[in-house]
Amino acid sequence: MTMHAAATSYQPTQVWESERMLYDLLRAPEKYELFFERYAGALIMRLGYGKEIELGEDPYARDILKVVHTVERVASPGAYLVDAFPVLMHLPAWLSGTYATQQEAARLHNFEIKLFRELLLEVREKMKTGKAPKCFSRTFLERQSEFGLSDDEGAYVIGTLFEAGAGTTAAAMMSFVLSMCHYPEWQKKVQKEVDRVVGDERLPDFSDIPQLPTVRAIAKETLRWRPVTAGGVPHELIKDDVYEGFFFPAGTNIHANQWAIHRDPELHPDPETFNPDRWLLPGYATYRETLDRFPNLQNFSAFGFGRRICPGMNIAENSLHLLIARIAWATEISKKPGVEVPLYDYAAGFNVQPKPFVFDLKARSAARKKIVDMAWQ
Repeated sequence: MTMHAAATSYQPTQVWESERMLYDLLRAPEKYELFFERYAGALIMRLGYGKEIELGEDPYARDILKVVHTVERVASPGAYLVDAFPVLMHLPAWLSGTYATQQEAARLHNFEIKLFRELLLEVREKMKTGKAPKCFSRTFLERQSEFGLSDDEGAYVIGTLFEAGAGTTAAAMMSFVLSMCHYPEWQKKVQKEVDRVVGDERLPDFSDIPQLPTVRAIAKETLRWRPVTAGGVPHELIKDDVYEGFFFPAGTNIHANQWAIHRDPELHPDPETFNPDRWLLPGYATYRETLDRFPNLQNFSAFGFGRRICPGMNIAENSLHLLIARIAWATEISKKPGVEVPLYDYAAGFNVQPKPFVFDLKARSAARKKIVDMAWQ
């Protein structure tokens, strides 16, 4: 349901949500966090359950965002004593001092499975009357026997897509805005490219993306420069392994430290600098041909590795390309005079994102603002 061919079928929904995001962003740029979160959350609610939502108003949306933020907190490395001393998990809770942690985990699991189950069953009821829109839940229910999953297993698979996708896309877009504040020369470059390809009478669309390598390079560089899951997702070894002379037994949890991987100076010279040219110019080790295909986010380490690579990678890639192209076409981002925008002031957690910062955002022209208005209205 999230492979490349399937992801293409979701593009109309991404276009629709991007129009709403852009319309609101031009009117209240100070609410950028809300609008990026709403885009990502509303997109996944539509894809997962066929529901149109408004963050802050829909009770399901509020509950799922509550789950998302809780998961990001509890999954942070070092959030609990047992993270530093794994031996504690093998001791009785009363002896290890982990009783409160286990109780919290049980409460979170019960809350989220109840929520995911309700959303799935709502789609099942709509299917009985032929009113269920095409979505992940409907596909699962139609093919449930083929998948061999129970209701709760299917509900959890679909629900965790929201948990994984809502915060990550929003965080990446916040880092994109931060990069435009600090590297305005790249805003000029991407605007020039978008203007040349798209013109000034319509918004960029997915059909333009192959002709927009700078847009794709900026998306990839944003995830390299400020990886959302900076510490990596832990993977458990399924067999003994030896790496650079060190022995790791099966069952060992391994973190692929994304922050360090993306700052390897041999692969990424001057790694602290936001430089999309490293994906665009032949002189860099990361350059690949041809530019109508590369750079892209396929199998990029920011999305993980192997069997457990991010299943929503294709959807996320489409979102980042479309949002960056449309923001570049419609808006001008800059630092607010006299107000500093911190480079490294990020909120710690399983996913990391810039702490709220102040910047200016305005329409590039009255004509372009009118096109945005007409697209949404």
